[in-house]
Amino acid sequence: MDLGLTSYKGIASIVGDIINLRVSDVAAMSTPPRNRDLAVIEQNGEFFSLAQIIKLSDNLVSLQAFSGTKGLSNNASVRFLGETMQAIYSENIFGRIFNGSGVPIDNGPGLTQEPKVAINGPTVNPTARVLASRMIRTNVPMIDVFNCLVESQKIPIFSVAGEPFNKFLGRIGVQADADVVIFAGLGLIFDDYYGFKKMFEDAGVMSRTVMYVNLASDPVVERLMVPDLALAVAEKLAVEEGKRVLVLMTDMTAYADAMKEIGIAMEHIPSNRGYMGDLYSQLARRYEKACDFRGAGSVTILSVTTMPGNDVTHPVPDNTGYITEGQFYLHNGVIDPFGSLSRLKQHVIGKQTRDDHSQIMNTMIRYYSEGVEAEQKQAMAFDLSEFDHKLLKFSQLFKQQFMRLDISMELEPALDACWVLLAECFDKEEVVIKQALKDKYWAGTDGKVSA
Repeated sequence: MDLGLTSYKGIASIVGDIINLRVSDVAAMSTPPRNRDLAVIEQNGEFFSLAQIIKLSDNLVSLQAFSGTKGLSNNASVRFLGETMQAIYSENIFGRIFNGSGVPIDNGPGLTQEPKVAINGPTVNPTARVLASRMIRTNVPMIDVFNCLVESQKIPIFSVAGEPFNKFLGRIGVQADADVVIFAGLGLIFDDYYGFKKMFEDAGVMSRTVMYVNLASDPVVERLMVPDLALAVAEKLAVEEGKRVLVLMTDMTAYADAMKEIGIAMEHIPSNRGYMGDLYSQLARRYEKACDFRGAGSVTILSVTTMPGNDVTHPVPDNTGYITEGQFYLHNGVIDPFGSLSRLKQHVIGKQTRDDHSQIMNTMIRYYSEGVEAEQKQAMAFDLSEFDHKLLKFSQLFKQQFMRLDISMELEPALDACWVLLAECFDKEEVVIKQALKDKYWAGTDGKVSA
């Protein structure tokens, strides 16, 4: 039986974007439908939507309709294609924009004849991975100096609605020294999508960028496909072409909400706050695609996870924190140095960077913390010591020179700027750093680092 040519009728029910099809002769099929296989839905002899099998139960086949089910009748027919979802993969995908079905939406040339790669493949065996040891420079001081982004790392930006996290994510995509940037937009409003597109075009980096976009007005089902499309292509580029790939995803909370919506339509039993019980494993399956491949390239994942109500215990950020290797906290328009953490930074600090990196990083954060305490003492009308006034000056200048999101500075000049700021606010004897490093790097009266 040729499944690609045989149409099946017998839609038992339509719930949201879920179609339940009753097939009486599943066991008799030479190639029975499999979970995650694709199907084509036709109505009145015309193509209606692409769909994916998401559940098999006896003779009942449940499918997700990519384009929704509005206007679909129970008399529609289904053709099983016998293959899983595939992403277009060739040198012609660079600079292109695709939707959640992997179809170009930028009015460019068609790519239907290009090679394809299957999505939803297994993650790499941990024993075959290479220990992360190379830094991805972003020219963002709050990342490069204080919480390095390391190749093969998976790390989220925790933020809340209203913060400029998308603008910040796009800037990292423009400035990062990765070979390829793959962008995955999940439930974006059009303004955000256009902002990313324009940012990449204006910076002249579209030639090394591939975009997969699901807008808020697009079908929810396609939102679930976007990360898998992006990560399948990223993995292929890293393994076969040795590329250092940076995958940017926003917003993973919208992705989790889409899973919840589909789960409710499937009548799955919800867990915490309505999310399905497999939320952790579904997120981990995507994040674990981050890998440094032995003898090849790497895949690094930087995502945005918004926290509803600024609640870090919300199921999405809470589960994400157990999977990823740190996080960046973006609130009040800055990257918070206290809540942010990169658990892999010790693999590159002082090894791929200057010998003063570790010491200067810890010293700057310590004095900024003490400066915040001095601000609190001042607000409560406590008497301040001479050193407290120095800390106040330091914390204010630290915010201006390092914490603003629009600051762009390479790592070495940023380390030099740290020494200059210390010399501007404190006496050399007051600063607790190894004497050898102070003798080597302490800034002179001309405001330049001696080394």
